Amino acid sequence: MLEQAKTSFGKTSPVVYACGFSIWKKPIVRRFFAGSKVIFVRSASSVPTDATLAVWGCKPIPGNMPAGIRLIHLEDGFLRSIGLGADLIRPVSWVIDTRGIYYDATRPSDLEVLLQTHQFTSDLLTRAISFRERIVNSGLTKYNVGNTAWQRPGTARHVILVPGQVENDASLRFGAPGIHSNLGILQAVRKANPEAYLIYKPHPDVMAGLKARGKGEAQAVEWCDEVIADVPMGELLTLVDAVHVLTSLAGFEALLRGKAVTCYGQPFYAGWGLTDDLLPLARRTRLLTLDQLVAGALILYPNYVSSITGKSSTPEQALDDLLAWRKSKSPSVPAWRKSLRRLLIRAIT
Repeated sequence: MLEQAKTSFGKTSPVVYACGFSIWKKPIVRRFFAGSKVIFVRSASSVPTDATLAVWGCKPIPGNMPAGIRLIHLEDGFLRSIGLGADLIRPVSWVIDTRGIYYDATRPSDLEVLLQTHQFTSDLLTRAISFRERIVNSGLTKYNVGNTAWQRPGTARHVILVPGQVENDASLRFGAPGIHSNLGILQAVRKANPEAYLIYKPHPDVMAGLKARGKGEAQAVEWCDEVIADVPMGELLTLVDAVHVLTSLAGFEALLRGKAVTCYGQPFYAGWGLTDDLLPLARRTRLLTLDQLVAGALILYPNYVSSITGKSSTPEQALDDLLAWRKSKSPSVPAWRKSLRRLLIRAIT
């Protein structure tokens, strides 16, 4: 039923107004709303009553909201691309949420309601198992960046990975009511696990210079055994014993690989009995299996668009596209991309 609702969206909403999207995202919005006429506006005041208005994430909406507006929030999906979103690499998946957005723990999202209430069929769970195994075996993650190998120290008995996040990111503002900094979680993990071999992986947007480092993040080396930069996340997750996160998607990717995950924030995958939650969310009362979580988060919730045809696709087809994309991608960054990065860096500094 949910899949039918997604695929029929263009028919039920022939016109979609979109507010607050950058120039480079506008063609992507049109791709994900294929079948609907998309009208871009600068303010919600320009939208007629009883219309559908699309906005990005939890960004403030300029103007006065007319009566009867159907508001929908867009955001990157959990299998996104070969390359960084901040590097203007187009995604193969977005999520369309009518209640909120998956990283906003202050209120239920469509994903949370789905996970709390959906009756998962045996066929769907079989599909989820197959999909998860393909993701894990191929080493795919959200961005699929990194070219350096890492070797686990032979003397390390228990290795914990702490993935860094962009500290001004909305997922921390809306999903981390306690600790909300990279240095803060590193200090907390070290205090709770003094004997562990602790590794810290800065966020790839920060490593690329596209986003600013967090406050005090330069001190990370003082609170961990090793800082790891350019190792692919999919490879790194196979080599560690546990992952401790604020709200990072790396925690979900670790669950896919059977790793122990401790959450210091309230990400969408916390609260279902699969993670150790330091800040439990009382709304989430259902105990899920890993494959139910996968079915909801990777099959039912996102919308996928083929990077090859530009048309709507299934999760499995999108995975095929990502694998082909990764195989064909040059390991070196082309000159035009380096120039674009320099322009992006200037824009944020």
